[in-house]
Amino acid sequence: MGLKLIPNAKANNIHLYDTHQGGPSMGHKNPLNLTRRSGAMFALLLTALTLIGTAAAETSLLREDDTVGASFWIATAMMFAATAFFIMERGSVAPKWRTSMTVAALVTGVAWYHYTYMREAWAQTYALGAGQSPLVLRYVDWLITVPLQVAEFYLILAAVGAATAMLFWRLFGASLIMLITGFLGEAGHAPEIPMLIIGCLAWFYIMYEVWAGDAKKGADTASEGTQFAFRAMALILTVGWAIYPIGYFMGTGSDPNLDFLNILYNLADSVNKVAFGLMVWYAATMDTKASESEE
Repeated sequence: MGLKLIPNAKANNIHLYDTHQGGPSMGHKNPLNLTRRSGAMFALLLTALTLIGTAAAETSLLREDDTVGASFWIATAMMFAATAFFIMERGSVAPKWRTSMTVAALVTGVAWYHYTYMREAWAQTYALGAGQSPLVLRYVDWLITVPLQVAEFYLILAAVGAATAMLFWRLFGASLIMLITGFLGEAGHAPEIPMLIIGCLAWFYIMYEVWAGDAKKGADTASEGTQFAFRAMALILTVGWAIYPIGYFMGTGSDPNLDFLNILYNLADSVNKVAFGLMVWYAATMDTKASESEE
């Protein structure tokens, strides 16, 4: 009855066995089960995403001269691949990091879903003679994904106990101001340049928080892996996000360059959203390995 220890089990890396169940005890991981579970999860994920993608958008042929359309398709593929990767890797990190990994997958997953619509909207209008920028769809996507990206700064610090709820709300509020003013300007509901300036001020505030404010102070007390990831994410937010106001500016005036605007936006989304998630994954794996080595 109870647990029976196989002689010299520790030396031979043999787990405890429960005589009632005939299998590994609950205190130990079973690599075979984890492998089967991961394989099943991956197969289910690919099936679900493929079905959703098929239902989300009709298939339009991509013309050879449609550079903007090609950028939409590349972005769609990158978001899909990143979502699958983050979901699969979620189970390999410590429990405290799994919320951050889930949010990383949500960012790219939501973006992938919207890009299936945006690419078709562009391809179909381009085939009719002139591609139309999917402005509303893009801002709907950003309204969900950008606050989640900003919240990642809070989440990776919260995972190591170095963040406050007020920091989250300040970053969240600044990201909403940035998006709302951007949409009002691009949609023609408000003057373009003043809205661009207000949006940039909100972006500058977010940069202040991650480079010199409470977020930076919290990161200074975190682990080495978390600090590296935080600095990399801050660099992405500073350099990578600079592409967005450039694209916005290209779409202003009486003769907006919508082709260049959409290529810049697609490039920025592809790099920033995937890279953000990869930095979260890196911090999670580094911190998990450090915790395991201490044990």
